[in-house]
Amino acid sequence: MKLAAVIYDPKVTIIWGIISDFFKQNDFELKPVFFKDYKMQVDALMAGEVDVAWNSPLAWLDTFLRSNGKSLNGSMRDTDINRSTYLIVKDEKFKTINDLKGEKIGFGAIDSPQARLIPIYNLHQNGLEYGTHYKEVRFDVGVGLNGDHIGGELESAKALLKDEVSASWMLDMNYERYTNDGTLENVRVIYKTPHFDHCIFSSRIGLDKKEFAKFNEILCKMDYENQKHKEMMDMEGLKKWVSARTSGFLQITKANEYLKFLG
Repeated sequence: MKLAAVIYDPKVTIIWGIISDFFKQNDFELKPVFFKDYKMQVDALMAGEVDVAWNSPLAWLDTFLRSNGKSLNGSMRDTDINRSTYLIVKDEKFKTINDLKGEKIGFGAIDSPQARLIPIYNLHQNGLEYGTHYKEVRFDVGVGLNGDHIGGELESAKALLKDEVSASWMLDMNYERYTNDGTLENVRVIYKTPHFDHCIFSSRIGLDKKEFAKFNEILCKMDYENQKHKEMMDMEGLKKWVSARTSGFLQITKANEYLKFLG
């Protein structure tokens, strides 16, 4: 089986090397194929050049739409479930999301589900329309990686600290990280998006369901108590693999419909 993954960081090759070694121990040949961005990865999946792809929320949606829902859904990380993006401010005058009408709001990269697309949809849900009721200040770091990085979110937060924007969006885990290490100080959360899910495995059209089920079965056998598995899981940010669900992709679906991002 050929498995596609985007190299958002050099550690990605180590992560999938450990995973493929475990699969080999379970008599399942898994060959990682790496891509520089999610568009190339989804194109390869749709062309049948790879069997399974480790997809971002936006890449999952792209795959779902282009396959007419025929792509199979695989495992997720435990940490992909129930994520939220926070709207943070510095000035005391901003109490609610509605107070940001007419203000500059900082976002991550153009294709980031958590730091731009879902936030814009949430602004819309609260009566602030894109291109009308606020000025988007976007930080396009790692475009093509669908937010699998911290650059755009971090640069936006830095702009907030320098009073270059009135508010900034940041994934819950990144907010906790940067408040704990002192990067973010004297900021407040005034809004949290409803929960959404993050990465998930998607299959090519026509992949044998039994083969895909076996892939997921072996993957979910990985054990955080195993030191080699722990090394991989710490790098990839999980404690265990869990079964797929797609209910957490409603917001990215609605955001795409609102912005017509995927065309």
